[in-house]
Amino acid sequence: MASRIDNLNQLLGQEDEAEIDLTPMLDVVFIMLIFFIVTASFLNEFGVDATKPPSVRINPEDSKSIAIKIYSNGEIMINGLSVDPRAVSAHITRHRAENPQAAIAVLAGKGAKIEIVVGVIDSARTAGFRSDPIPISELPE
Repeated sequence: MASRIDNLNQLLGQEDEAEIDLTPMLDVVFIMLIFFIVTASFLNEFGVDATKPPSVRINPEDSKSIAIKIYSNGEIMINGLSVDPRAVSAHITRHRAENPQAAIAVLAGKGAKIEIVVGVIDSARTAGFRSDPIPISELPE
């Protein structure tokens, strides 16, 4: 009886074991791999330059220099005057207009937020300080 069923299955083209074709799955995997390789080559990651210039000592009373102190609590002082973070650019521009030969230095506390420090440096560059890099030193607190 088993031989008749086997003969019938052979005539109809059916087999005992089902096979799974993996070719379409491999095609999809290779297409995804190519996609990720191509898109990864177009990603540009930007960061902040972490190289620090040598330590700079600036006397805030010196009229030829602009000392910007950034404290850990977010307070910003320019030449001894407390300045609102939104007015930093205006103060730096005013000091630059009063003394075009002035040097600038940023003194940042250990706990100062990097966003504030970068904002101050951007404001200094906007005001015309193009020295690269603008000296940044640790503020003793």
